[in-house]
Amino acid sequence: MKCDIREWKMSDAGNLAQMLNNQNILNNLRDGLAYPYTEKDAEEYIEAMLSSDRTKTFAFAITVNDKVVGSIGVFRCDNIHFRTAEMGYYIGEPYWGKGLGTSAVKQVCSYIFQNTDIIRIFAEPFAYNTASCRILEKAGFQFEGILRSNAVKNGKIIDMKMYSRIKETDLPQ
Repeated sequence: MKCDIREWKMSDAGNLAQMLNNQNILNNLRDGLAYPYTEKDAEEYIEAMLSSDRTKTFAFAITVNDKVVGSIGVFRCDNIHFRTAEMGYYIGEPYWGKGLGTSAVKQVCSYIFQNTDIIRIFAEPFAYNTASCRILEKAGFQFEGILRSNAVKNGKIIDMKMYSRIKETDLPQ
């Protein structure tokens, strides 16, 4: 199955709400998303992404045949980390295990490294999310270590893992 990444459209709200209105998805994401996740929530998210600072927020719909099946974003850090960005993503449960996550991560990394001055992209999946860790590894990210007792999710203290991908270029020292 082939996927594409593209800018969000307001018409994506229904599919986005359908994908995110799923406890199995939310269990692998940071807190702050409504549950149940409504079409109004999706519209507000899409509006926020479309009106965000395009030099700091790179948000894309993951699509199959132009239908939203997930979301991926890269968010520039600041201060001394201004050339570093954090990546987050999810794939709707009906599309798990089809290689879409790996494809989307590779596409976004390629876009970021070709179109911005960002030199490092990192992701911090929950340590128990082995599927997400595998996506990152297959997309060329290197495992950097365990962030011990780094978060509280669903009332439990959990570890996270740190992965990064560095732009392949000769960087000035």
